[in-house]
Amino acid sequence: MNKNIFKSIGAVFAGLIFIFITHTVTDAILENAGILPKGNLFVSTELILAVIAYRAVFSLLGCYITAMFAPQNPMKHSIVLGIIGTALSIVGAIVNMNMHMGPNWYAWTLAVISLPIVWLAGILYEIRLHRKNNKT
Repeated sequence: MNKNIFKSIGAVFAGLIFIFITHTVTDAILENAGILPKGNLFVSTELILAVIAYRAVFSLLGCYITAMFAPQNPMKHSIVLGIIGTALSIVGAIVNMNMHMGPNWYAWTLAVISLPIVWLAGILYEIRLHRKNNKT
């Protein structure tokens, strides 16, 4: 099997693990600090928007990490991670509808913003790479 396939899988996995850990740890810190309730998001709209914001930033960084570790075609790797993230967000939104863990718009918002975040991360990485290559 081609060595680049393993590198590609590793790049996507690295971004996915980064996103999972940062989301989970930040949620746990905010829950333990009493800022977020445990197990649900029935809080003010402003607080939910803050949760969406930090998740978006961590997702952007995770997709950037994926692009950075990609052996080639960093945008494609970032998009693959985005497709995985979108699928997981859709599953989460469906589960949320059935379990009533927070407002439905929150979970669907995460699904909707996944691909634009991925695209932005890929573009930012390509801009950085282009600037780096032009300096040498």
